[in-house]
Amino acid sequence: MNKTIRRASVFCLLMVLALLVRATWVQAYEARALADDEHNRRNTIAQYAQPLGDIIVAGSPVTGSKETDGDDLRYKRTYTQGELYAAVTGYSSQAYGATQLEGIYSDVLDGTDDRLKDPADLFTGERTAPGDVLTTIDPDVQKAAFEALGDDRGAAVAMDPESGRILGMVSSPSYDPSDISGTGDGDAWQELLDDESKPMVNRALRQPLPPGSTFKLVVASAALENGLYGSVDEPTDSPDPYTLPNTSTVLSNENPSAPCENATLRTALQYSCNNVFAKVAADLGQDRLKAMADAFGFGTEDLDVPVRASQSVYPTGMDKAQTALTGIGQFEVTATPMQMAMVSAALADGGELSSPHMVSKVTGGDGSTLEEFPDGESRRVVKESTAEQLRSAMVTVVEEGTGSNARIDGAEVGGKTGTAQNGVDNSNTPYAWFTSYARDDSTGKQVAVAVVVEDSGAARSEVSGNGLAAPIAQKMMKAALGR
Repeated sequence: MNKTIRRASVFCLLMVLALLVRATWVQAYEARALADDEHNRRNTIAQYAQPLGDIIVAGSPVTGSKETDGDDLRYKRTYTQGELYAAVTGYSSQAYGATQLEGIYSDVLDGTDDRLKDPADLFTGERTAPGDVLTTIDPDVQKAAFEALGDDRGAAVAMDPESGRILGMVSSPSYDPSDISGTGDGDAWQELLDDESKPMVNRALRQPLPPGSTFKLVVASAALENGLYGSVDEPTDSPDPYTLPNTSTVLSNENPSAPCENATLRTALQYSCNNVFAKVAADLGQDRLKAMADAFGFGTEDLDVPVRASQSVYPTGMDKAQTALTGIGQFEVTATPMQMAMVSAALADGGELSSPHMVSKVTGGDGSTLEEFPDGESRRVVKESTAEQLRSAMVTVVEEGTGSNARIDGAEVGGKTGTAQNGVDNSNTPYAWFTSYARDDSTGKQVAVAVVVEDSGAARSEVSGNGLAAPIAQKMMKAALGR
């Protein structure tokens, strides 16, 4: 054979081998990556080729699917009472992806999850019927929270203390996910992005704020658990006025005439005495306070309900004056409404904190269970005696103190108000907080709630946890108790 031809033949053979190796590599190793690439439009076409599965509340779907006029995206997502449930469902958009439950369970809802397929489907690649996501949301609690928040900017969470089931989750202002579910909703999408009130942010889970005096429940827990004081009715060593350690800064109480000097923890919670809890925090020190906060869930980076909540933070590296300020929920302490609901839930359930969750079950198209989330998986946070004492003190807050607007006739209600500073030198409108629990011994029903109102449009002098947040919590608790 001619030498030149032989060399050309060998070169061509090597090129063919290289092509075969590359094709094998792409098919065997890169196929999944290419299939999952966000720019692969075939995925979107396949996702919306049939009606999606549904997100279920109390046995009824709050989502749906609608046939479109598009050439390749045959169906798009629809929502029943979209604004009411947006903080639960998130959105599923042909153009902008999916969030929250829509995003977490997208494979189940569009029928691509391998658990939905029978053995034959795995070989043939046939698309199977989509599954559903069953939530723990109580529609009455959800509606009560949504209507009570109204136009106020804020959020509310309700959970069953014993089971950990999230009964309601609302973020305000809200939005209708139906408005951005298609491909031609660019104007609506941009309007949501430009809105300074950030309606697409789930404030219940994703916006930690200073918790103000609601954090005093954590501080009181630490005082009892660490033996600083033997009971909520033992006088404390708390001068009034109280000067922050190693400073000349005097910490004032909102009510100058309140009996806060050397007040018991019960009285200090009743009147929300800053001097008592700042002194307690300074006496305990940041390490013991952080340990208590972390036991309630602060510092958790992977709090998934199953939507991931932002981390609530108790800071470190502070001096004694800064530590004292954390005792009243200020300095760099932050918490989500979900976190503060967990604090009340743990105290309501005898010191045990059940894992919060808002999905009870994920099912296949035939109703079979793919995944189940058991109720009542708990861990102990404080001793039962500590929880009992603090519940008693929280009842005093509602019956005789700053939380009077949360009262419910015939039910045991305990709570704690909070007004948290906002902005440099408290230059912005303060945040109004309320965290509470309620129980009806005649029915056995109980609930824990946390509410934050960031902005209600009220005059600064009218902003208080009892005035703004407690009435919202009361309506949610009444709905949960069936009243």
